[in-house]
Amino acid sequence: MSAGMLVPAGSLRVLVATRPVDFRKGMNGLAAVVQEQLGADPFSGAIYVFRSKRADRVKLLFWDGSGVCLFAKRLEAGQFRWPRPGDSVMELSAAQLSALIEGLDWTRVHATPLVRPQVAQ
Repeated sequence: MSAGMLVPAGSLRVLVATRPVDFRKGMNGLAAVVQEQLGADPFSGAIYVFRSKRADRVKLLFWDGSGVCLFAKRLEAGQFRWPRPGDSVMELSAAQLSALIEGLDWTRVHATPLVRPQVAQ
């Protein structure tokens, strides 16, 4: 994620709601969407990502251990790259989330396989 963004420490679980939400919703409204529509726990420490209908705005909701945090961003030009709208939830890596927040094509970000060096014998 970008250097200026405050997010929970440690490994991240990022869940994207593919269906656009009403962007008038705040923390409580989005937490209710997480529970009722996504069937998840908004206090689990996962980052929940929501899109606007026009795909030019994004909101992230997460519990940092002491409170609920809400991050919002609007692109001044263009749109965020989103999966097709639907009733599903998809998981992204932290690197993919970072690309999405920057307005880049997150589908082009792939995890690098871990290569273990061999020990000479």
